[in-house]
Amino acid sequence: MSQSPTRLSSSTRTQILPSSISQVGTVTKYELVNYFRSRRFFVLLVIGVIISALLTVLVGYYRPADFMSSSLKFYYNWFGGSVTFIIILSGIFYGGDAISGEFQNKTGYFLVANPLRRSAIYIGKWLGALIASMIMLAVFTAIAIGNGVYYFGLSIPYQLWVSVLFGLLYLIAVLGFTFFFSSLFKSSSISILVTAILFLFAFMLIQTLVEGLVKIEPWFLITYGAQIITNTLIDPYPTTSTQGFGPNVFTSYATTIPEGIAILSAYFLITAVLGLLIFERREFT
Repeated sequence: MSQSPTRLSSSTRTQILPSSISQVGTVTKYELVNYFRSRRFFVLLVIGVIISALLTVLVGYYRPADFMSSSLKFYYNWFGGSVTFIIILSGIFYGGDAISGEFQNKTGYFLVANPLRRSAIYIGKWLGALIASMIMLAVFTAIAIGNGVYYFGLSIPYQLWVSVLFGLLYLIAVLGFTFFFSSLFKSSSISILVTAILFLFAFMLIQTLVEGLVKIEPWFLITYGAQIITNTLIDPYPTTSTQGFGPNVFTSYATTIPEGIAILSAYFLITAVLGLLIFERREFT
C-alpha cells in the first residue's frame, strides 16, 4: 500500500533535517573557524602569553619573597592574582558580540533562514566561545605550572587544581552573563562596552561600597562568588572576620566554597536562560 504524498514528504523532511546535537556541533565548528579567521583568538592568545611572559621575567629577576616562600604562595600570587582577568578578557572577546554581531552585521537574517533551531545557534555559539576560552585558560595555567615546577619541582599543591576547576566554573558563568547582554543589545560595541565596564570596574566598585558602607555580605555579585578561585589557594581557607569596635567596626567577608559555587551556578543558569529566551523572540530585519 503506497504512502500519501503528504506523509512521504513529511517523512523525507524529518530524515533530511539534522538533529539538534548535529546542529549544535555544526554551529560550534564554524564559530571556532570564525574566531581563527578573524584573528580574534590569536590576539587574545598573544595578550595572555605577554602577561605570562612579563610575570616570568619579573619573578625570575626580582624573586619576590611573597612568591618564593612556598609553592602554594607562588601559585596564589601567580595564578590567583591574574586568572580572573584572563577569564574576563575571554568572556568579553568571545561572548561580548557573539549574538549582537548577528544583528548588527545582518548575518543573522541569513542564518535563521536555514533549517536551524535558534536554540542550536545560541548553544553552538556559546560552546564555541567556551572552547576558545578554555584554550586560553589552559595556556595560562600551563605556563604558571611550568614556572612553579622550575622553582619548586613537581610538588604542585592540590589547591591549584581545585582553583582551576573554580576558574572554569567562573568562565562558564561569565560567558552566560556576556551572552545575555549580547542578546539584549543589537549593537556589538554597546554589548562589549557594557560587559567590560561591569566586570572590570562596576562589580568591584559595588562590592566595595556594599561591604564598606552598607556593611552587608555582597552575596548577589558574581565577582564575590569568584573569590573562591583565590581563597582556595590560601591555607587555611579565609573566613569572615570583624575588626574594630562601635562605629569603626569593619567586617571582611569571605565567600565559602558552597556559597561561591551556588552564586556562580545561579548566574550562569539565570543569564543563559534569559539570553536564550531573548534571542528566541527577537526578530531579524
